[in-house]
Amino acid sequence: MSLHAVATVGLRSIQQIAKLHDFRFHHDQNGLAITVELLTSSLPGAPVVDAKGRFIGFISQFDVLSVLEAGRDISQLTAEEIMVHDHVAIHISTTLSEAVKLMKEKHFLVLPVEQNGVVIGCITRQDLLRAWVGLGLGEKV
Repeated sequence: MSLHAVATVGLRSIQQIAKLHDFRFHHDQNGLAITVELLTSSLPGAPVVDAKGRFIGFISQFDVLSVLEAGRDISQLTAEEIMVHDHVAIHISTTLSEAVKLMKEKHFLVLPVEQNGVVIGCITRQDLLRAWVGLGLGEKV
């Protein structure tokens, strides 16, 4: 791969990433189940969606740790009670460059991706790096 080819890949959009992570929590999902999913996933957090799939919040490992540190019983809480309400998502048409800039500015590890107002998946910094150098770009199957 030439350096020129690597540099031009950065102009592509999230839509061209072959696979998004299909990882999200439902608003009424149990806190203990969320904790288990976070422990068994490679992702440090995920968006929380309502019954229609709309993005309403985000839960990270830090959010769960904060609940536990406060002495609350995680098994008695739902995603809505754990999630952070101040949330940011990107549209499927967002460029890789815009997504990288947002992740860098906000210190995000994961970004939810929306299309038509519904969360369709999420991406990580590693996904963006792969896409930037041309690995993981291509037609969705």
